[in-house]
Amino acid sequence: MDFSFMQKIQLICYHLANFIKTLFQQRNSRQRKMLTFLLCLTMGVIFASFSMTTRWTVSGSPTSTYKTTWIGNTFGGGKYWVQNNIDAMYVAANGTVYTNSIWDEAGREAGIYKDGKIAGMLDDTHGWSRLGGKAITVNHKYIYLAITQGSIGKTEKDYPLDGTNWYCVRRYDLSGKPAPFSGGRGWDKSMLIISQKAELTGLATFKKELYISDPAANRIRVYSTETMKELRSFNFIRPGAIAINSQGNLWIIQNKNSSNPAKILHYSQDGKKLPQEITKVVEPTAIALDPQGRLLIAENGPRQQILIYNVTEKPTQVGTFGTKGGIFAGNPGEVQDLKLYGITAVGTDAGGNIYVSNNGFHRPGTDLRKFSPSGKKLWQLLGLLFVDNADADPQTDGVDVFAKQEHFVMDYSQPAGKKWTFKNYTLNPFKYPQDPRLHTSPDGTFIRRIKGKRFMFLTDMYSSFLQIYRFDNSNKSKIAIPSGMFVGTNAEGKQSIAGNWPPNQPKKGEWIWRDRNGNGAFDSGEYDSSEDYPYFGGWWVDSKGDVWKTLRTQDGIGIRHYPLQGLDEHGNPIYTYSSMQKYKTPNLFTDLRRIEYFPDTDTMYLSGFTADHPPVGDDSGVVGSEIVRFDNWSKQKENPTPLWRTVVPHDTTGKREVSTMSMSVAGDYVFAVTLKTAEVHVYNAATGVQVQQFKPGPEVAGESGWIDIPHGIRAFRRSDGEYLVFVEEDWKGKVLIYRLRG
Repeated sequence: MDFSFMQKIQLICYHLANFIKTLFQQRNSRQRKMLTFLLCLTMGVIFASFSMTTRWTVSGSPTSTYKTTWIGNTFGGGKYWVQNNIDAMYVAANGTVYTNSIWDEAGREAGIYKDGKIAGMLDDTHGWSRLGGKAITVNHKYIYLAITQGSIGKTEKDYPLDGTNWYCVRRYDLSGKPAPFSGGRGWDKSMLIISQKAELTGLATFKKELYISDPAANRIRVYSTETMKELRSFNFIRPGAIAINSQGNLWIIQNKNSSNPAKILHYSQDGKKLPQEITKVVEPTAIALDPQGRLLIAENGPRQQILIYNVTEKPTQVGTFGTKGGIFAGNPGEVQDLKLYGITAVGTDAGGNIYVSNNGFHRPGTDLRKFSPSGKKLWQLLGLLFVDNADADPQTDGVDVFAKQEHFVMDYSQPAGKKWTFKNYTLNPFKYPQDPRLHTSPDGTFIRRIKGKRFMFLTDMYSSFLQIYRFDNSNKSKIAIPSGMFVGTNAEGKQSIAGNWPPNQPKKGEWIWRDRNGNGAFDSGEYDSSEDYPYFGGWWVDSKGDVWKTLRTQDGIGIRHYPLQGLDEHGNPIYTYSSMQKYKTPNLFTDLRRIEYFPDTDTMYLSGFTADHPPVGDDSGVVGSEIVRFDNWSKQKENPTPLWRTVVPHDTTGKREVSTMSMSVAGDYVFAVTLKTAEVHVYNAATGVQVQQFKPGPEVAGESGWIDIPHGIRAFRRSDGEYLVFVEEDWKGKVLIYRLRG
């Protein structure tokens, strides 16, 4: 795969041509026969050498030239992966964990786990406008799952009318198969429609009764678990999760709103309000009863703990579980067994073991843990990454790897899937509530060192912004601090980001925000504003910290360069519109997309569509049809001459079956990945010639989802010549890593 091999082939071909010329110049028959024999022998040696030394790879086949591993999910794929998020959980007496999530890309909205392993999943929760939900419960015979069923247009089957949703309970048997009932709705008659206004927020069973929180009606509804007929209902304002004690009395979370705090109230099973209540809670997200009859409350406020109450008489807090302050205690952001973060669910089994689900903040992924009653972690399942890519810290030679919210530490000597440790969680919503990661959906990561200090840059699925984070090297905090942000011009002449976040943003045009007072908030006087063409192609941050972006302009001036102006007193990178430089789009491009510039060699790589290979149909978001290299870029800005042009897989049918989504340059190679097939194409950076092509290996069951983001591939060359190629894999909640020898 290296360039020296290509040089050897060229040298062999040169000598072979001379050899053939010599052969046919010979008039002596015996000499010709001898030379013919030597030619055949030489050809045999050449082809044998070629077969031994070339590294072309059949997509998906085993190969010794690269290995596949991954980060972010406990399991690698096939039948085994941890779902994207857990929004609700029920723990059976024997320790089987049943979960519900609003969405899992691969269809495990409702997972079943036991003993730290995948035990199964509920069927048919995905597609056909179906979503999971926020509640689940189980009895000795059935699983009851809160779901949303949307409309799918005209159909002979039983679906909602266009423009409407059913907020349902769907019944399953314990193996995960739908369990229909008389009067059931949906195509298989397993759905009980509760509302068409809002999703359900709580489920629980007691004996032969099913209790349902219906917030749209402000009622608790009670149904027969067998017939699924409504038995009774009673009023309850803003009902949430439900737990039922051995006497059949209910503890119900009353969710907060803008004017009322949350509470946990006590009711009899016939709807009589009992005097006990718990008010000293900030953000209760789940409740459960342990074998001793104590109430466990998932407190997702600043405490980030499980609160334990004795509720036999007047509710009294008798303990807590987990470190006070959660992940933000001690060294803020540092992952430890008892440091919880973004708690969504809690449960216990018959032995008193405690199960806690953490989703982080703004739904980055799943962290499910089981603890002994004394607090010893017994197992942990992770599904941390969804629509996310990673990048390596150049100063630590790829040992430290970052995604948008997670910091992983790598040990490349370990087996596939075991090379990573979830080391730090870098977002703190309590200290930095205006952190852009809480208000947007970034997914492409750049890690850069500027004057020796680590910075993280993030962009999104539409290349609409570039976020900047600094790290506090003066103390033990692992939190990424909001430092700066670039945002593009709104095409409709409105403010760049709709809504109330961020505060103080300009009313129109584009802007650069810098955290000038160091508090991580978007304050007045911290914006530099301008106005430009609104349609982006891509972002790049070079090794010096300069920011580049491409605009898909029609005026032929589509490259913007923001030279780094230094670091301010708080350590924020300084960028300004007054120092911005504009460059003409090279004439060969009709639609400019990606950009990567390397100042050490003054080398520019651009991609886009060209007149020779124009776009067909909808090609938004993709690399384009060609990647082009320019040398001595700074010396020939006006009319640059390409060193090479290479055509990459692109759509020629209008169906987008073949398109290249992302590109990344590292060392001697240009790496590109296709949108639907997730094939990585490797091009020699010196010649533009493709030298390899591969797909996910057997370590991840040879599978991947689509590449959904413009920066879905990121390559890094380690000091020993090995290449790490990070590729987004949102289907089963991870980031793929290909390891190639240089």
